[in-house]
Amino acid sequence: MLWIALQPASEPLAWLALQFSPRVARLEDAVVLEVEASLRLFGGARGLHRRLQAQAAEAGMELPAPRWASTSLAALALTRSGRSGHAVGERLTPMLDAMPLAALSAVQAQAPMLSRLGCRSLAEVRALPRTSLARRFGPAMLKALDQAYGEAPEAHQWLTLPDHFEARLELPFRVDQALALQHHAEGLLRSLCAWLAARHLGLRTCTLAWTHDAMRARDAGDGGALEITTAGTTREFRHLARLLGEHLQRLELAAPVSDLRLSAHAVEPLAPSAASLLVTSGDEREPLALTLERLSVRLGAQQVRVGQLCEDHRLEAMQQWHAWPQQITTKARPAQGPQPTWLIDPPQRLSTQQDQPLYRGPLQKLLGPQRVESGWWDGQVQQRDYYLFHSEQAGLLWIYAERLPEHEPGWFLQGVFA
Repeated sequence: MLWIALQPASEPLAWLALQFSPRVARLEDAVVLEVEASLRLFGGARGLHRRLQAQAAEAGMELPAPRWASTSLAALALTRSGRSGHAVGERLTPMLDAMPLAALSAVQAQAPMLSRLGCRSLAEVRALPRTSLARRFGPAMLKALDQAYGEAPEAHQWLTLPDHFEARLELPFRVDQALALQHHAEGLLRSLCAWLAARHLGLRTCTLAWTHDAMRARDAGDGGALEITTAGTTREFRHLARLLGEHLQRLELAAPVSDLRLSAHAVEPLAPSAASLLVTSGDEREPLALTLERLSVRLGAQQVRVGQLCEDHRLEAMQQWHAWPQQITTKARPAQGPQPTWLIDPPQRLSTQQDQPLYRGPLQKLLGPQRVESGWWDGQVQQRDYYLFHSEQAGLLWIYAERLPEHEPGWFLQGVFA
């Protein structure tokens, strides 16, 4: 697993992170997201970092360079310490060992006593007898250390997006000038832009409403509202902020304002912009086939490829990719039963307990067996029993039991479901 920790934790930041992974959670004063399955989609760690920074800038947020680690607590510790580098694999233990007690909240809470015991780093804390640590400080500190070092599983409550956007902000003081609302309203706009980006939507109309302070004149009314309509679908924070400023400059408040509410009404899908690889002039457009042909010449025949579904029961043989152009004429029938989103190549052998597979803990069998006996015509013979298992840590898994006598028997993880 590969984790990123982003600070400081906020609702807009969490919504922004949901563009890059469905596994986003709040962890103390940070937002953490597990991105290992997303790296290929965004072109690796550097590509994901660039996209994250670009989306944050579009939503009006500035993000420091993220720290990467094999566990969420380790990523948070790296972020707090301000240290560069990635605590992944063999680098995790030495990097954590050198960190001060403040890197982990559970250890920092016991820092006065640990300092009197001569501990200045996490390595020195871990060097103390575990039994004595548990008796004196309780199990919470040891659990946090084990989770940070990847020796115990972590559990998170994943965040989800609301179906509709509506946010409220109580102002810290009474505001009686309309233009002075700009700064406070921009915080709501950042949340809106992050929500739109995570939903892949753009905005056409939103409403900024306000409530007048209780100490208002009788004829002032309860509050007011203004409707913001854009000429085109957008989610760019700077554009929306400028448009809001234009409205506020022409607004006169009937009474001081105590809170703001922002809601989105007309939203629609917004295709992400992409830089072109081709040099074109003006608004000239060409058919897709010609564009692919030119890309194939410029980038190489094997760099532009087309997929083909195949009639095969073996997971790794159900799809083939060919250099474009390729006439795909075979229409494969849909597979029977569930099919995993991602394949693991080669399949990962699993440990067992009482002849049942284990993966980050016990598994719950949901479906199976689905028997596959295929491949005799091309020498890639398979005899497997496939099962659908559920893992508390990893979700739905596609696991098979090997049945060929000449192969080593056992359980293997071959696919995961998004």
